[in-house]
Amino acid sequence: AALNGLQIDVQLNIMSFLSPQDLCRLGSTNCYWRAAVQDPLLWRYFLLRDLPSWTSVDWKSLPDEEIFNKAFSEVSDNALYDYMAIYKRSCPQGRRSLKSSRPRYGAVTSFLQSLVTQAEPRFAMFGPGLEQLDNSLVQKMMTCPEILLVAGLPHRQIHGIGSGVSFQFNNNQKFNIVTLYSTTSVERRRAREEQAVAVNKMFYQESSTAGNQQAVHYSVIAQVRKVCEVVNGFIYVANAEAHREHDRQEELARILAMIDPALGPPNRPLLVLSCVSHVGVKRIPCVYVAHQLQLNLLHQPWMMQDTVAATLDGLLNGIEWLLEEANGKSAQ
Repeated sequence: AALNGLQIDVQLNIMSFLSPQDLCRLGSTNCYWRAAVQDPLLWRYFLLRDLPSWTSVDWKSLPDEEIFNKAFSEVSDNALYDYMAIYKRSCPQGRRSLKSSRPRYGAVTSFLQSLVTQAEPRFAMFGPGLEQLDNSLVQKMMTCPEILLVAGLPHRQIHGIGSGVSFQFNNNQKFNIVTLYSTTSVERRRAREEQAVAVNKMFYQESSTAGNQQAVHYSVIAQVRKVCEVVNGFIYVANAEAHREHDRQEELARILAMIDPALGPPNRPLLVLSCVSHVGVKRIPCVYVAHQLQLNLLHQPWMMQDTVAATLDGLLNGIEWLLEEANGKSAQ
């Protein structure tokens, strides 16, 4: 028995040097290897090792935070977690393969939808990552036509707020972004210079009691409310820089105020850009930010995408998802 245990440990150690993709291929060779490569200890190791490097996660793939807090020996529903299934469902490569393997009729439907002229979708963009970073995400979006082409500049107002900027994605789909800042440009600049937190004028606080604790609850001001009523989705720019302090509970309360179903159609998609200023800045891993913001509590489709403000790395992946979700909702 001791010899068998040693052989198993050696086998697992060897397999840990293989990639998860290689293990899946190995498991397809015969029944013996299929059972061997499904070892939960091995896939827990892969999950904890690779998860910090994943650049995106969504509402269907976010791993339960509980699986990281429990010891391996603990069980869920009298069984070990299926770490292999969790890994395959959560990793970006696995999500892309599932997307590419969709039924043929789905592709035909998308093609037919593309032939129909649709109204230009509009999204409200807000969040601390618009104001706290050393590089401006919005300014970069406005000045990089090789990445994102500006198709129209503001020319009218939505109840006192600019109508937004129209962009063109992949030389085809046009969409509009209404950028909502917490305060004036002068106040934002002063806050950055003094390394202080500017007072957010988009929201007003309401107190509510949950059990014996006082919960923070926000509502949006009238002008922002009008914007929320007409947009097709939301873009939240989170500050993912590891050297900064973040009040994620406060951020969640403001996200909930913006996406309140009382302000518009339910299930409008939310794209969260987990943003840093430039490539050299140490970032908080994407999945960790999703857990910090408690995005699992939301009831509509969401996706979190790592983004770099200085280069716009990752932005188009998020925009592509947002447009697909918004167009899908409008076609229903």
